Amino acid sequence: MTNLETLTESNSNSNRDNSMSEGGRQKEFSGTIQQYFNGLNEGEFELVSELFAPEGELRPPFEEPVVGPEAIAAYLEAEAKGMKLYPRSEFEESVEEGNQHFEIRGQVETAFFKVNVAWFFVLNPEAEILSVRVKLLASLKELVNLRR
Repeated sequence: MTNLETLTESNSNSNRDNSMSEGGRQKEFSGTIQQYFNGLNEGEFELVSELFAPEGELRPPFEEPVVGPEAIAAYLEAEAKGMKLYPRSEFEESVEEGNQHFEIRGQVETAFFKVNVAWFFVLNPEAEILSVRVKLLASLKELVNLRR
């Protein structure tokens, strides 16, 4: 079992609680996506970066895409420390050209703020992440208040 699989196993119960819908029904994400959220919440940025395909992209809000596992690990180490991600269990899934597409909504919490977000994942047939786009779901007023 890899370190990432161990991390996913050990954290599956706590993250399931955080991603439960109001009705209490849990719909599972793909294993790769669950590992992504678990790894980020545990600060295991190198392991998270290994989930990406060699040409995989992380697309943070208001920034240029970060391409490749090595660059993604460095970016996460610099920018994601202390963040907690709370995906909801409701999500949309589709398949296009053999790749799985997921839209997952939830919240990101830092020491300074909590904001609603959407994550848009594209996984290749090998279940590697081709792309994760993070979109803030906040009004202009809410975004301005985050800066203060």
